Amino acid sequence: MPVLILLGVAVAFAAGNLIVSKLIGKRAHTDEVKDTPYECGMLPEGAGSTRMSVKFYLIAMLFILFDIEVVFLYPWAVVYKEMLLESGGLILACMLSFLGILLVGYIYAIKKKAFDWKR
Repeated sequence: MPVLILLGVAVAFAAGNLIVSKLIGKRAHTDEVKDTPYECGMLPEGAGSTRMSVKFYLIAMLFILFDIEVVFLYPWAVVYKEMLLESGGLILACMLSFLGILLVGYIYAIKKKAFDWKR
């Protein structure tokens, strides 16, 4: 029930802001010149945004994935000496399994030619 109340308050707040801004806001007198994007005094040419290849997003997601995985290695390296005294074999086995899964994902990405820009 509290989640539904919070959802109702959020929707009412958003709708209220839109309605109040429409009622109270200034009625701008716009024309074609005012609606053109401002680009340092130059007339805008071409599309405002170009289409990016899906390959770009795939490479970006793979970079984020492997970057986050490397971030997980840092805390392990920090506590490795302390944990070595208690359960050295276990912590090493856990990290080797983690790196193995990471390696399998990396090999899969290479086999699928996910890193090739010219495809």
